[in-house]
Formats: sequence, C-alpha cells, structure tokens
Amino acid sequence: MTVRIGSGAGFAGDRIDPAVDLARRAALDDLVLECLAERTIALGQQRRLADPGAGHDPRLHARLAPLLPVALDTGTRVLTNMGAANPPAAGYIVRRMLDDAGSTATVGVVTGDDVLDALDLDAPALEDARPLRAHGEIVSANAYLGADAIAPALEAGAQVVVTGRVADPSLFLAPLAQRLGWAPDDVDAAAAGTLVGHLLECAGQLTGGYAADPGRLDVPDLARLGFPFADVAADGTATYGKLDGTGGRLDRHTVREQLLYEVTDPSGYVTPDVLLDLRGVRVDATGPDRVRVHGARGRPRPERLKVTVGYDAGSRVEAEISYAGPGADARGRLAADVVATRLAGLPVTPRIEVLGGPADARLRVAARGDDPAVLEVVGHEVEALYTNGPAGGGGVRVHHAPVLGVLSTFIPRDAVRPRTRILEAVGAAA
Repeated sequence: MTVRIGSGAGFAGDRIDPAVDLARRAALDDLVLECLAERTIALGQQRRLADPGAGHDPRLHARLAPLLPVALDTGTRVLTNMGAANPPAAGYIVRRMLDDAGSTATVGVVTGDDVLDALDLDAPALEDARPLRAHGEIVSANAYLGADAIAPALEAGAQVVVTGRVADPSLFLAPLAQRLGWAPDDVDAAAAGTLVGHLLECAGQLTGGYAADPGRLDVPDLARLGFPFADVAADGTATYGKLDGTGGRLDRHTVREQLLYEVTDPSGYVTPDVLLDLRGVRVDATGPDRVRVHGARGRPRPERLKVTVGYDAGSRVEAEISYAGPGADARGRLAADVVATRLAGLPVTPRIEVLGGPADARLRVAARGDDPAVLEVVGHEVEALYTNGPAGGGGVRVHHAPVLGVLSTFIPRDAVRPRTRILEAVGAAA
C-alpha cells in the first residue's frame, strides 16, 4: 500500500494554480497547504488584536475557492494551517464555502496552540536568554502542535482540516500515519513521515524554485513551476515526483538541498513528533523528475514544545522620496545628510539609505520606537524635503505601523491542550 500526498503551498504568498493542478491530475490522497511561519502568525495575531473576527490567512477564501471543488470531486483530503491566529474563524469560512456549494464534506478545526494563558513570562527567550517579560508586553503565544493534535479530526472523517500553529512536517505526518496505520510510538515511522513533510513543506523549493541560478543551476520553464508529491509506502520509503508537463526540476540536487533546509543538527532535527536523524538517509534518482528517499531514523519526541511569542515592540515609520535625472544620486545623498542633521538628537536612531543609481535614486528613512510623536517627526522631515531641497524630489511615501516583535521559548508538553471541533453541513445531525 502507498499513499500519495501532495504539497499545495509552501508559504502564505504562494501560488494556487499548481495546487489545483495537483488536485485535478495527480490522483492524490491528501493535499497539504503549508502557509504559516513565525512572521505570518505574528501578522495574524496583529490582525486578530485589531479585529477578533480576523487573524486567519487573508488569502484563505481566494486560495480555497478554486481548489476545494476540484479536491472534493477527486476525493482528495485537504489539510492547511491557514487558520493562523484564528482557526475557528477560518473553519467557519470554509464551512460556509462548502454549504454554498451544496457539499456535505465535514471540516475539522484544530485549536489549542494558543498558550498565552499558560505561558511562564519568566521563561527565557531562546534568542537572548532574557525573561520574556523583559522584552515588553506579551500579546500572543502559539505552541507548535504535532501530528497527534490533527489525528482526532482525521479519525472523525474530516475532509478538510484547518489548523493554527502546527509544525510544518506534522501536517504531512498526521495523514500518512492515519492512512498507513503507523503506531504513535513508532519513532522510525514518525521519522519517515516527518522527513516526507520536511521535503514537501516548501512546495516549489523541492522542484527547483529556490535553487534556480542561471548558468549554475538552470531550472526549465520556471514560470510554470509544478509542485511536488510523494508516494509513501508503509515502511516509510517515499518516491517524489511532479506532474508531467509542468516546469521545474526534481532531482538529487533539489532534494538534497531541501533536505538540509533549516536543519541545524542533522543527527537530531527537533519536531513535536520525533527527533529526526538524517544521517542515514539515501537519495536515489529513479527516473526523470522521480527521486526515491529512505533511511530516516528517529528518537522519542521532546517533552517540551517550541512556542512563538509575540510582544509589543512599539511602532515603526518608513518614509521615502525619489530623485530623478542627472545627478539624482548626489541629490539623494544630500537629502540623506539633511535628514540626518534634522533628526540628530532624537531618542531614536533612524536607518537612512539611498537606493538606486546616478539617474534614479530614492531616499529611504526608517525608525522604530515607543513614542509615536517622535516617529511622526521622522516621517515629517522626509515629507518636508518636497520644497526644502534638494531639487526635484517627489513621490513621497510615509507609512506608520505597529510592530509585533517575535521571540521563541519552550513550554511543557502537558501544559498544551489541543482540541478538535467538527463542523458539519447545514442540516446535518450534530
């Protein structure tokens, strides 16, 4: 028995058409859309703080509208972490989409990654070992859940599963374990499934998107890059491929490059499900755009889970002005000197840079701080260059925004309580 699992997204801004193509032509069992990172969940928390009904991936509807009809028609189960900072809201959006389409498919919503109430504010941040509370007001905390948090939704028969902060490879391990009957305590099976997830999680990176370098590593038809899938056997061996007729390349080079992506310790890559040992992994080409990977080993999962912590880091201002024509770069540098002089003595240290060349230059000034009035001065000084020189300035842009800082820490596993809710079609029995 083998399970075919595909990658439909590698980050929040990914394309949707390769995922639809996979769902239509690849005969998938499962399709995973991995759209969440530390930065994107922090942005989601920012949106949720401003609007309790927001916080999910803003592209959720646009991404799933063309995909779900195809996936459901082909019997492909869809899993995604586009719930971001608000999985319940995302789940209800998906439920309404299915109801409007007359579909009785069920939606599983996985929560419990929000651990703000359980967080020890005196715990050290991994980045600098200082207590979390020393960085400012803590406004969010999301633990990396594992495959066991997704399992109840799959066991309940959910055809679409929406999560928040789940570790990227866990999104793939959960459906593989459920379909292949892997025991929760089988560390080598968990390692094999985690390896599949690690290789597929970034979608187009495995098919050459992140490797393309003209003249050094050429990737054909990059404008029509296809996303990868894997045929996974019960023993954990996986053969990776992409659809015929799509752009990109999938070979030993792209697989080995992705194999080491974000891995600091190949002997013990830490996930919520297993410590993955990559040292015995073999990568063998079996045909055009087909690569066989096996040999992952595992050790028992850690007793602590990583947490992404958001804190109030004040506000920022970004201000720009352009100069064009002969001597543009010199006028840009003069503008930079003027702004630096005018801002000297402020309790912030702005970043001042001139971008471009001799005939087209742009001054950019950026600063971060806790006092909005001070940041207002920074933006105003750039705007004032319009008529206060140098000559020919235009296209001023001034943007103010709050800053949500991001830290990492650990939390005991037993302090995290994953939960699952099944959303059935309108009129279905509860």
